[in-house]
Amino acid sequence: MKMNFIKIAAIAISISFTNCSSSDSGYTGITTTDPVTEDPTEEVLTPENVRSYMADPNATEETVALFYNLKKLQKTKYLVGQQDAFSSFYNDVAGESDIKKATGHDPALLGSDFMFITDDQNNNEASNWFYQQELQIAADAIEAYDKGMVNIFAWHLREPYEGVTFYADDMTDFQKQNAFASILPNGENHEYYKSKLDKVADVLNNLKGTDDKLIPVIFRPWHEFDGNWFWWGANYCTPQQYKEAWQFTVEYLRDTKNVHNVLYAFSPDRTYTTDAQYLSRYPGDEYIDVLGMDNYGDLANGTDGVTAANNKLKMVSDLAKEKVKIAAMTETGYRVTTSTSPIDGFFANNIYKSMTDNNVELAFVMFWSNNQDGYYVPPAGQPNTQDFIDFTTKTESLLVNTLPNMYTISE
Repeated sequence: MKMNFIKIAAIAISISFTNCSSSDSGYTGITTTDPVTEDPTEEVLTPENVRSYMADPNATEETVALFYNLKKLQKTKYLVGQQDAFSSFYNDVAGESDIKKATGHDPALLGSDFMFITDDQNNNEASNWFYQQELQIAADAIEAYDKGMVNIFAWHLREPYEGVTFYADDMTDFQKQNAFASILPNGENHEYYKSKLDKVADVLNNLKGTDDKLIPVIFRPWHEFDGNWFWWGANYCTPQQYKEAWQFTVEYLRDTKNVHNVLYAFSPDRTYTTDAQYLSRYPGDEYIDVLGMDNYGDLANGTDGVTAANNKLKMVSDLAKEKVKIAAMTETGYRVTTSTSPIDGFFANNIYKSMTDNNVELAFVMFWSNNQDGYYVPPAGQPNTQDFIDFTTKTESLLVNTLPNMYTISE
């Protein structure tokens, strides 16, 4: 039996409470900073050969440009983003994004989630709460694109037996040990999984900006898979099963559903410290565009933690250079509440040093979402607002006001 709506909503909305363990003027296409330029020391990636390094060689022109520009940009800059920046706010103070409340500008990257969109209870009817969330998420993504921002989608997919939770602790032992295998080809829940991919494909194939072009999206399914808090965690599937699921997901969206506006992001949590560990569940270069890492715990652990985070990001950055992929810190933050004080210098020191020391090159960093009871990014008037402002005004940091045109390749 499925859980009732109230419990489902409580579980779903809990993701905005914790991490996974007047608007800016419309986008005109005018570059507000110098265009992304070639680095003469690395000429392997060119406008002519860029498709050969992508998971989808038939990607739309805008998606190709996004890959190219993020890859080139990460040599000297990174986009600053936040999950649910247009829909979730500290103290529920709606309106401008909390980043804009603090800095005067929206983020360069908007994080969203397919969670509500693919919920079993989404019946595509106007009165349905989950369908209303789908419409709002799509509207936010369109707004972001129209402003020149970049969109990234996570997917906290419900387990396939009851369709209620994505947390392993809420599942039976049978479900935990069988859920992932069951969605693979020939598995008992494979058709169920395909129906969820059908929904994702329908959204992506109809997600268009006011320029009537398909909006490029970075998609990072099955994230933090090295942990065991999600039903796709390391204890619940073998490396080969994980790779198979990833490969099927890309092939089904790309080749069967003709989705061509996606960059695929690989994003474990922070447990990996060697190349061999990081690549142990890697599905292959032909299925990945972005090499990422989520990291919360290291950044809150003083100087030693910052060094550890930097070493891990150095590993990711170097692998991305070798494979000609985009590198990123795909999720991070430190949640401040009335009972949890900010960490001094968390943004301008801890985050900044972890992302830039030792010649680390990352295309973006995404902070988790704010909500009524706490924040990962301070709006105006908080004890650490200036720390965040100092971070966003670093030479390397980009908000929407300093973001180049990401959807055209500048020669």
